[in-house]
Amino acid sequence: MTVVKHNILNDIAVIEISNPPVNAISAAVRIELLETVNKLSVEKNIKAIVITAPERTFLAGADIKEFGKDVDAPILSEICDKIENLDKIVVASLHGTPLGGGLEVAMSAHYRIAAPKTKVGLPEVLLGILPGAGGTQRLPRLCGVSMALDMMLTGKHVPAEEAFANGIIDEIAPNDKTVENGVSYARKLISEGFDVRPTSKITSKVNNLEEIQEIITNAKANALKKYKNLFSPHNIIKSVEEGLNLDFPTAIKNERRLFKECIESPQRQGLIHSFFAERAITKIPELKNGKPSELKKIGIIGGGTMGTGISMAAMNAGFDVIMIEQNQEAIKKAFDKINSTYDRNVNLGRMTTDQKSQIINLFKSDTDMNVLNDRDLIIEAVFENMDVKKEVFIKLNKICNQKCILASNTSYLDVNEIATVVDNPDRVIGLHFFSPANIMKLLEIVVAENTSENTVSTAFMLAKKMRKVPVRSGVCDGFIGNRILSKYLVGTYHMVEDGASPFHIDKVLRKFGCAMGVFQVIDLAGGDIGWATRKRKAPFRHKDDRYVEIADRVCERGWFGQKTSKGYYLYGEGIELFTPNPEIEIICNEERKRVGITPKNFSDQEILDRYIAAMVYEGAKILQEKIAIRPSDIDVVYTNGYGFPKWRGGPMKYADMIGLDKVLANIEKFYQEDKRFWSPPQLLNDLVNNGKNFDSLN
Repeated sequence: MTVVKHNILNDIAVIEISNPPVNAISAAVRIELLETVNKLSVEKNIKAIVITAPERTFLAGADIKEFGKDVDAPILSEICDKIENLDKIVVASLHGTPLGGGLEVAMSAHYRIAAPKTKVGLPEVLLGILPGAGGTQRLPRLCGVSMALDMMLTGKHVPAEEAFANGIIDEIAPNDKTVENGVSYARKLISEGFDVRPTSKITSKVNNLEEIQEIITNAKANALKKYKNLFSPHNIIKSVEEGLNLDFPTAIKNERRLFKECIESPQRQGLIHSFFAERAITKIPELKNGKPSELKKIGIIGGGTMGTGISMAAMNAGFDVIMIEQNQEAIKKAFDKINSTYDRNVNLGRMTTDQKSQIINLFKSDTDMNVLNDRDLIIEAVFENMDVKKEVFIKLNKICNQKCILASNTSYLDVNEIATVVDNPDRVIGLHFFSPANIMKLLEIVVAENTSENTVSTAFMLAKKMRKVPVRSGVCDGFIGNRILSKYLVGTYHMVEDGASPFHIDKVLRKFGCAMGVFQVIDLAGGDIGWATRKRKAPFRHKDDRYVEIADRVCERGWFGQKTSKGYYLYGEGIELFTPNPEIEIICNEERKRVGITPKNFSDQEILDRYIAAMVYEGAKILQEKIAIRPSDIDVVYTNGYGFPKWRGGPMKYADMIGLDKVLANIEKFYQEDKRFWSPPQLLNDLVNNGKNFDSLN
């Protein structure tokens, strides 16, 4: 199939590129584009060449599937250099989202015109790489070093108006007729006597070397804080800095060298895995035939931390919200929390006062559940107690119309059991939001035995409107995320009772790249949450299971973390971050003496080995039981909801990268100490014995 075509309109050649679905710059595109450019370069009657991609979008980025592979095709930087050095005017006519390599091609053209809704960007950093086709050299020349670094280090998309104001594009077209716009602009340039204008020759924004050095010095300092665990941001800054001190061809070669360093980094592998994993989450059986219901009105039951967060997430998505609380005092407290959150956003410049007013007007509250009779969806966010939740659903079953979807925000409880009190359980689903729900991206969509395909489809549509990252889960205690969390929490407490310091464990996990350590997370969530779960599970705990009481001793003292200014760490005005509660070590030592354990030292590696082993252990069991559809879904849960470093791909991908045989060997070693806790999962055994990995199940 031909992906690059061209036609000649008098003295203007029009190149049209079509590589559906997203116009990725694949090997085929590069081969045919270079052939076409070479052919047109010798046509003496042609005064201008217009590069277009008239279907869904102008060229998107490179074909990620080719990364790291030896592909027999010209590299994009070679094509960009060829385009820039043509002796005919070259116009790139943009629309859609010219990102990455697409913008690099556009910047190698002499002029750029864009449709009104176009967004441009160089998001390679999100994949662990840098722009490798001249992006780090041409973008600073067009918009200046400060904006170029900001775009490349954040990966943000810049709208046409901003791109025009800063010199990235030269004209905004009146419509999205990309071929007509490009040809019309080329004719205008010819008629007005414009000449070729290589981007490499534009130097007005890179002349002030003193100012540029200050910008780069600040960028380096910020990168050391913000991207200390990442590789590519530092290479992006390095490429810009070094390139401006080299002649342009040498700067391009230097950029390519730094690009290859990124390609060879294990972070590239992890980030690209995360990229594809997040695009696979909607590949679930229910979405093939399910038809989503239209949602306009949502009810939220409960005005605590989760209820207010979910309400804001719904309002931000444009839904009409009614919140139910027990009394006016609770309603006032919830509204004050919501109002102060939006006030803060206004003060920080994230929204205008008018935008805040429009959103707040979507919110109503009441103490009478009967006002929910017109809702399309109701999300219950009450106390994590089965009897309390069932009582709510019994009332909703009587109040709501039969098409209203009934969702529980439970973190652990059995959604199948909740559904038993509803006449038509096909409309019952779990929607496990993560706190703060108005900010956190992850949404576990828990599909019960009788949940219909239409209900699941509606839940995924809701997630899209709320800009959440939805992951399908089956029903089990804790679903995907909290079930794995429970496993490594128990394993972590085992380590502490055996002699490890909670603060050493947290330090190791932060060094590994986790957003927070285990005990920081407990303090953030509230130690009372886990305490309630442990008490709920106590009657079902096997007498031979090892149970560590250290966490209970902490909770018995009322130390629930940040909410009480004291947990494993101390909190309050004037107290530095990561300040340990000195009484924690006293409790640990007392508990070790009580159970007769002589404490031992744990190395950083052993702490990390046990943390990873526990996650992979439970992840394998979740896959065995078909709670998660694929290993990459588990990775998405952990990189989006639990602070696992995205650049390591997620726990299952990380296990693949270090070797499943090594993880299994660790589990078998730990099994000798505790056969109940560490019995190797059958799936893990099978994968290792067959020379396969988790990625083979994706």
